[in-house]
Amino acid sequence: MTTSTVLFAFGLTLVAGLSTGIGSAMALVAKRTNTRFLSASLGFSAGVMIYVSFVELLGEARETLTGEWDQRAGNWLAMAAFFSGILLAAIIDRLVPDVENPHEVHRVEELDPESDRHPKNPQLMRMGLMTALAIAVHNFPEGIATFASALSDVSLGIAITLAIAIHNIPEGIAVSVPIYYATGNRRKAFWLSFLSGLAEPLGAVVGYILFLTFFSETIFGFLLAAVAGIMVFISLDELLPAAREYGEHHVAIYGLVAGMAVMALSLQLI
Repeated sequence: MTTSTVLFAFGLTLVAGLSTGIGSAMALVAKRTNTRFLSASLGFSAGVMIYVSFVELLGEARETLTGEWDQRAGNWLAMAAFFSGILLAAIIDRLVPDVENPHEVHRVEELDPESDRHPKNPQLMRMGLMTALAIAVHNFPEGIATFASALSDVSLGIAITLAIAIHNIPEGIAVSVPIYYATGNRRKAFWLSFLSGLAEPLGAVVGYILFLTFFSETIFGFLLAAVAGIMVFISLDELLPAAREYGEHHVAIYGLVAGMAVMALSLQLI
């Protein structure tokens, strides 16, 4: 694990996290949401994450763990780690109240220019701030996932960064909409949304500390399998439902298949 690899992994995590600013910019600048494109993009992101989780991360985790332990014990450890990752993501999701859940679908059309002349609604400020906090909580394990994947394989880390960056776009919209309505200030809405993504590199820092403190082949294999579980949960619980809400069911599925196909092809060409 060289210094350049660690720095590059941190850089990818930062890019993935701060992509919430893209969603915020879309909400504050665009006139209409391109729902078909966003739906296909979210489906594509889910396809990449699901394929990578089952084909690459889980496979590498099993190979690492069975190399350190015997075949039976290594497979059991990989399975336990995979479902531990799912459980962690599910617990975090359950801790966020439904009314402030960042995965509720929002569209840029909600930012009606006419609302500039309406009285501001300060009660929405709490919703916006709590949504930003909720996104930060959700982004934390995603930061660990991106960081660990990039340490395992740089090209894999790039693919996951792209997938999570797409995933973070609707979250940026989810923060911007209520904060803008609460304050009437587009700049404040943008920056609060943008900064909510900083929890992702914070997750990478925690992952790095864990690597430095407890690093072993067993810990690394366990972490890779847990990351696979986290990403599968994110895809099934967040990305695909949001993709269907934004657009047609078939558009989301086409995006899913395309994401899997592109990931499979890129892994074969590497």
